[in-house]
Amino acid sequence: MYANKKILVTGAGGSIGSGLVQALSEAGCNLVLIDHSEYLLFQTLQRFPAKSYLADLRDRERVASIFVAEKPDIVFHAAALKHVPLMEENPTEAIKTNVLGTKNLIELSVEAGVERFVFISSDKAVKPASVMGASKRIGEMLCYHYREHGKTVFTAVRFGNVLGSSGSVIPLFKEQIDRGGPVTVTDKDMERYFMSIRQACRLVMKTGEMGRSGEIYLLDMGEPVRIYDLARAMILAEGKMPDVDIELRVTGLRPGEKLREEIYRDSEATGPTDVPGIRQVKMIGNPEGFEADLARLLEAKSGESIRALFAAMIDDYRKSDG
Repeated sequence: MYANKKILVTGAGGSIGSGLVQALSEAGCNLVLIDHSEYLLFQTLQRFPAKSYLADLRDRERVASIFVAEKPDIVFHAAALKHVPLMEENPTEAIKTNVLGTKNLIELSVEAGVERFVFISSDKAVKPASVMGASKRIGEMLCYHYREHGKTVFTAVRFGNVLGSSGSVIPLFKEQIDRGGPVTVTDKDMERYFMSIRQACRLVMKTGEMGRSGEIYLLDMGEPVRIYDLARAMILAEGKMPDVDIELRVTGLRPGEKLREEIYRDSEATGPTDVPGIRQVKMIGNPEGFEADLARLLEAKSGESIRALFAAMIDDYRKSDG
């Protein structure tokens, strides 16, 4: 599928983006990398030299010039603002990157005749209770909306927490243990799905070879893990006793957080695919007035108006207290 194709990876300096770069490099692909972080892009290029651009997806003119220069065949869109509490506090920034940036990239892909566009989504897009999750859901809806605007095949991939990714709990717990504690857990009953970066990226590459435009794929992550149990196990692995040598402190849920994540809605029909570890979701479709609401969302100036538009556009959105 990827032989002799030029592949554009956005967010190439991030955890998923750099993992994709590694997997695609090992497959001998011709890569073009985009990231808005000079430091992260530099770090990726030290390991995997490739054609690269320092660019922000919000800047449509800049990204358009890259499409003209490179003429990519396939786009993997991994760039996003993803930190849930930070996005609750900065919702307009989440919209600019996760919605406007995605819209710019999708429209430029259609104009350039890109063959396939793979959007990296999240389990937080299901019954979203956060700005980050809702912005990812809008990204999925954009893929569905543009599915018949040209020859580009648009698909989205949902998965949960990636082990060792920036901002994930395992590096945080390790740092807290090294400092002597406390190790902080928001709730004893909080559960999350986990998978390795390598596993996630290999499956994302597989989804880039599959399906029809407008479809969503789920990566099988097994059973969810209780975060409290994970924290205890990590403390014990260091030869320490929880709440004896290292305090294990429950701090309470933060704005936008949920106790449990889901990877599909009750109303979404799922089914197996030919690839083990990947299931398919049939999208129901976007609500009437999607384009008009999207335009208003991109112009919204306050968290209150953004959350109100999420409620209008996403039938299972649950407004947080953020």
